[in-house]
Amino acid sequence: MSAGQRAVTTEPGLRGPELRHVLTHLLTPLLMCLGMGLAYLGAFAAPAPHHLPVAVVGSGPSATAFADTLRADAGQALDVRTVPDRQAAVDALLSRDIAGAYLPGGAPQLIVASAGSDTDATVVEKVFTPVAAAQGQPLTVTDVAPTAPGDPTGQGLFFLLVAVSIGSYASVAVLGGVGGALPMRLRALLVVGVSFVVSLLGALFAGPLFHLVDHGLWGIWGMAWLYSAGILYVGVGLHTFLKRWTTLGVMALFVMLNFTSSGGIYRPEMQNGFFGGLHAFWNGAGFVEGSRDLVYFGDHGLSRNLLTLALWLVLGLLVTGVAGIAERRRGHAADAAAAVAEDEEEAESVAV
Repeated sequence: MSAGQRAVTTEPGLRGPELRHVLTHLLTPLLMCLGMGLAYLGAFAAPAPHHLPVAVVGSGPSATAFADTLRADAGQALDVRTVPDRQAAVDALLSRDIAGAYLPGGAPQLIVASAGSDTDATVVEKVFTPVAAAQGQPLTVTDVAPTAPGDPTGQGLFFLLVAVSIGSYASVAVLGGVGGALPMRLRALLVVGVSFVVSLLGALFAGPLFHLVDHGLWGIWGMAWLYSAGILYVGVGLHTFLKRWTTLGVMALFVMLNFTSSGGIYRPEMQNGFFGGLHAFWNGAGFVEGSRDLVYFGDHGLSRNLLTLALWLVLGLLVTGVAGIAERRRGHAADAAAAVAEDEEEAESVAV
């Protein structure tokens, strides 16, 4: 057989394993595409209010009747209540119990707090503008909690979340993969340093560079560090078990499910039940809502969101601890297997 014929017969054998190797690795980006499409389109494609809390300002039969009519017309879209006066409405907005408050009368007024959610404020205005028009009056909108001048839409904190998240989960590949030869305790210490740097970059974005916040910058930095460390510890710990699937797993946790449930674009009242439910305990929501609480709402609700971030950090430490134990056991097992092989080899040489 000639050299050319040998090349033809051996080439398919060489391509088979290589092709399977490529196809296997293509599963990761294809699953990412599937997951991102399902997550982002499922969360953002058709926003609609679901029990969006609003208030009618007033007391007595007329205010109650007006609220009942509004409730009946809105169906499941609005959760309508009454508050006795304007101050009570402002207090409810600043405590983030409602998305808007309507004052009926000769000069109808809508009170909102756009720093809590610009989209909620916009939806509430769309709801009550025709209500005021039906009374033959223009609607006056008052914003009692406007956003910082550098963040007019209020969504800058969401994009800050994106930046800090990418810096965190992208570092997982380095610490878990390239750093896999290092002891777990050293990788755990590196997590502290990496998350510190990522949080400093986040504070730089939020303050001096883009002026997303006009006060509370040190608090934003602290929450960014807590948030980043939680992601890194979870990711580094998971890498021990998931190996090359870690990127997909971390993206599912901290991009697909995280960004979509954070409340940075739409709050849970504007989403379906799945993503709205995740908002109650996911770490991205803890960062975004905690930042809003700190900067715009006088720390109201901040402790709960800090607790969310702290629990994710604890979860990450637990995952990392379990991974460290697993790696030590694997190392002991490998040492034992090597010792057995060495003993067998020595016994064979003695027998010879």
